[in-house]
Amino acid sequence: MSQEIAVVGSPDFTTGFRLAGVREFADVPDDDKDEQLDDAVREMLDDDNVGILVMHDEDLDHLSRNVRSDVETSVEPVLVTLGGEAGSSGLREQIKRAIGIDLMEED
Repeated sequence: MSQEIAVVGSPDFTTGFRLAGVREFADVPDDDKDEQLDDAVREMLDDDNVGILVMHDEDLDHLSRNVRSDVETSVEPVLVTLGGEAGSSGLREQIKRAIGIDLMEED
């Protein structure tokens, strides 16, 4: 069974993904993130068809403690964040969490 990529965030953030063919998305306007983001993320976490959840790094700050913990420790779907100042070290940690090993580790 193939799984989908899902995107959660502001309409400006999700539009590019939708144009690229991503079919699973939740638009949460910036003004409503504190009230609606938890529910949108929880819905994607509970969807068995979602294998990768994409969010903007700054949106993690709008999640409640429980949902943020769930999304950061989730293996399936795996969280991929974009933007922010995490840079390559943030991506490195995401890959390590997703596959269980550090591919960039030096001997």
